[in-house]
Amino acid sequence: MSDRLKPLHRSSGILLHCTSLPGRFGIGDLGPCAYEFVDFLAAAGQKLWQVLPLNPTGYGDSPYQCFSAFAGNPLLISLERLRDRNLLAASDLADAPAFPEERVDFGAVIAHKRPLLLKAAENFFLHAGAKDRIAYESFCASHPWLDDFALFMAVKEAHGGLAWTEWESAIRDRKSKAVRAWSERLAAQLGAIRFWQFEFFRQWADLKAYCHDRAIRLMGDIPIYVAHDSADVWANRHLFHLGADGRPTAVSGVPPDYFSATGQLWGNPIYRWDVLISTGFQWWTERFHASLDLVDLVRLDHFRGFEAYWEIPAGELTAINGRWVKAPGEDLLTTLAMEFGELPIVAENLGVITGEVESLRRKFNLPGMAILQFAFGIDQQAPTFRPHNYSRDLVAYTGSHDNDTAIGWWQSSGEDDSTRTLEDVRREHDLARAYLNFSDEDEINWVLIRAVEASVANTVILPMQDVLGLGHSARMNLPGSTSGNWLWRCLPGSFSASLSARLRSLVQLFDR
Repeated sequence: MSDRLKPLHRSSGILLHCTSLPGRFGIGDLGPCAYEFVDFLAAAGQKLWQVLPLNPTGYGDSPYQCFSAFAGNPLLISLERLRDRNLLAASDLADAPAFPEERVDFGAVIAHKRPLLLKAAENFFLHAGAKDRIAYESFCASHPWLDDFALFMAVKEAHGGLAWTEWESAIRDRKSKAVRAWSERLAAQLGAIRFWQFEFFRQWADLKAYCHDRAIRLMGDIPIYVAHDSADVWANRHLFHLGADGRPTAVSGVPPDYFSATGQLWGNPIYRWDVLISTGFQWWTERFHASLDLVDLVRLDHFRGFEAYWEIPAGELTAINGRWVKAPGEDLLTTLAMEFGELPIVAENLGVITGEVESLRRKFNLPGMAILQFAFGIDQQAPTFRPHNYSRDLVAYTGSHDNDTAIGWWQSSGEDDSTRTLEDVRREHDLARAYLNFSDEDEINWVLIRAVEASVANTVILPMQDVLGLGHSARMNLPGSTSGNWLWRCLPGSFSASLSARLRSLVQLFDR
């Protein structure tokens, strides 16, 4: 059994998406601050670094609505490492705008970074040595999704960013003559896009090796669905429920739950599972191979949807009027187990969870998740999130990327939350004080951190915002909202020695 697949035993890690790292250029990237964070993890005795999907973001800058499930996000490419490879000059990095330090301004970042990425691509094709050219050609040949992705992105740009269903019909429908013509017309753009993928994967491989040298494993994230406006759907229309015009006939989401009173209308197209079955789940197997080339294990988002998924008719304004449809999750996981052996998967089993869902998870020995913030609510599932009910095969969190921060949650009055009233909040606070045995003088984030670290759960993951003790303004995502998400960043100096020492003391105390 490889190191990647060895079970996790009494370990602790931190959730911090790469875009949230500090740095000079307006967005976290794979440069010096990423390595500084890995050093912080090692000093803090942490064994895991969990990230969100690393793919190129589309609508709303969400890592869960990406232009590809296989490609890397070129905005994560480090300009400093491009400089170190002599693909950019020091002067190219000298005149960066004064970006905000505490959040990502995606528009400003793209405006500044894209011309520099284009310049780096041009320099590569003009000046790269034989070794780099061979590595580039090998990368392109070994990633069969790359040509479709590059053409999709180039044609999309040529159409002013319009969704692929708005393109002229010949290229929308991938007619062979149109594909050839567009490929010839956009040859230079295709080369740049391919280079960006080569460089992203090269920089990521270096960072991954740095993590492994310090006994830190990487945990990624596979969303169950892909974005409609993506190379995945454009190139594989037969795998999705689409009309003749390419638009979805049914879309994804979840019914009302503790995140939203009207459910969540995600809008992703629904899979044609019958077609996927007929191919032996080839697309899913390729997707897992791509993900596990990047990370050591994955959080399988919305695991519930592999047993049965919430299908919503296209055109609905909320997720309320949907229906549950059975999914072939057991057959899919059996196929993946035959391909990979012991599955390096953490099942995101939150939401409306049934006995059938838990039976599927346990059949394949997949750890589930527990969110401590949910332990004190009025929901009937709240007791399952209390540490005395944990099992060892769990990954315990103080909160997830979809939750408010620990301090934000504690300070919320309920007025900004459609799922909680002021009275609900008071009951939560009373129960939390009684259960966790703390006073108002204690730091609530560290109370929650200590509770999950002390639990029997084999693995603990702490959002970096909770480690830093940040409030509501540092929340990463509010499910059901369409703006203001995915923006938070650590400030420079966040990875302090005193903070790592405090974390390490808990790791040592609780044998993690």
